[in-house]
Amino acid sequence: MMRSTKQKIAASLFALLTLCIALVCYHLFSALPLAKLPVEFAIDQGSSLKATAAKLRHDGVLDTDWSFVMLARLTGKTKQIRFGNYLLEKPISRFGLLDMISKGKTDQSQIQIRIIEGTTFKDLRKILDEHPKLRHDSTALTEAELLQRIGATEQAAEGLFFPDTYYFSTGSSDLVVLKTAYKTMQRHLEAAWQNHDQESQLSSPYEALILASIVEKETGKASDRPMIATVFLNRLRRGMRLQTDPTVIYGMGEQFDGNLRRRDLTADTPYNTYTRYGLPPTPIALPGLESIRAVMQAPLGKELYFVAKGDGSSHFSRSLIEHNQAVREYQLKRK
Repeated sequence: MMRSTKQKIAASLFALLTLCIALVCYHLFSALPLAKLPVEFAIDQGSSLKATAAKLRHDGVLDTDWSFVMLARLTGKTKQIRFGNYLLEKPISRFGLLDMISKGKTDQSQIQIRIIEGTTFKDLRKILDEHPKLRHDSTALTEAELLQRIGATEQAAEGLFFPDTYYFSTGSSDLVVLKTAYKTMQRHLEAAWQNHDQESQLSSPYEALILASIVEKETGKASDRPMIATVFLNRLRRGMRLQTDPTVIYGMGEQFDGNLRRRDLTADTPYNTYTRYGLPPTPIALPGLESIRAVMQAPLGKELYFVAKGDGSSHFSRSLIEHNQAVREYQLKRK
């Protein structure tokens, strides 16, 4: 009698355990209850597993985050999360989602698009046009038509697309890539603008984007970005010309042959900051987040000039006399 009771209890426990395992498997392998498709989401560099799961829940990708964290720990993928921007175009399970964003994933249905800081819009279009696994829907579109298709309100496309790593399904439209990068830039730009220096000479996020693109092209050493931003903001505050070579080069377009001459600095174009005051009409490249932050929160200082030292870094000066001395010193070193 006692043995029969124990057998029944054991059978019940086994059945309960089997049911629990089945429910867990169903939870992990069934499709996530996404409100709509496609769904865009981003994983920030350096985010912990818990922070990532919480953000995925906030973005509407996960309904609960605890099971996703548990799954990552059980599969040993806690430290294998790959940062970047993602697009879900079809239903996916928790297990599939983890597999998608894990480091070392090999999935032929996923492609990676890497947009580098300082890239121009022209170069970005060329990269997308030549990508063999994208659907090329923007190739025949004018710049204005392209901007309209992705929902952008700006008149020029330069600078509007955030440099980052993006993941898409094979066969995705290049317009989807551009729209995702555009929305990502808007998100970062708006967040940075909330904390911008109220005393700054910049009157809008777009003006900050323009200056950030100049800082991006002028920076040889990452740690110099904030001070380079300070120099340009000080010049704007004093009503000085920015006098920055990258804007001149951008304005020359196809005429630039790799050698900037004195006559190029005096030939007026809307982007020649040697002949014109203020900011150029548009950005000159795609600035990264560090350049955007440098412009929004530039350190206080009286520096008005800088010159390349030849090792990637710059020397900063407060007066023209000091600057000219630095130019002679570092130019002589290079010779």
